[in-house]
Amino acid sequence: MKQSAVYGSLLFATVIFTGLLLSSCGRKYLFDDIHAINKDGWSAKQKERFVFNVPDTNNTYFFYMQVRHDIEYRYSNLYLFVETQFPNGNITRDTLECILAEPNGKWTGKGYGRLKENLILLNPTIKFPLKGDYTIDIEQGMRDENLKGITDIGIRIEPNKR
Repeated sequence: MKQSAVYGSLLFATVIFTGLLLSSCGRKYLFDDIHAINKDGWSAKQKERFVFNVPDTNNTYFFYMQVRHDIEYRYSNLYLFVETQFPNGNITRDTLECILAEPNGKWTGKGYGRLKENLILLNPTIKFPLKGDYTIDIEQGMRDENLKGITDIGIRIEPNKR
């Protein structure tokens, strides 16, 4: 009886250690966050806010936009208004176009079933000019007052180790 209890404890400890080891080997992001959009649609007045801290100005990063949509989304692209506030209070505004379907109508995103996910590289060598907190507000820039079909929007910033 005692031997099986020791074996069970040893097996449990090995599984936990292996899980911790594997989880620590994953990619490290400066920032990775995604927000769910209201199931009733994305209002043209609704801003999704992302706040992250840049600890140094020496590194370069891959900057991605994450877009999830269902297959009922009626457009092949998504326009976004992106406002970035820098740690010193300066603000920039950009309009981005995210391509979600090929000209033949085939979705570009990954996924099976009704949900497609796009990880769109916006900049492979972004370098933040200031240390501190950055705030990014994202609004849908389509002509719909209440855009249906977009389920999530997010940002991923990954160290460029090239």
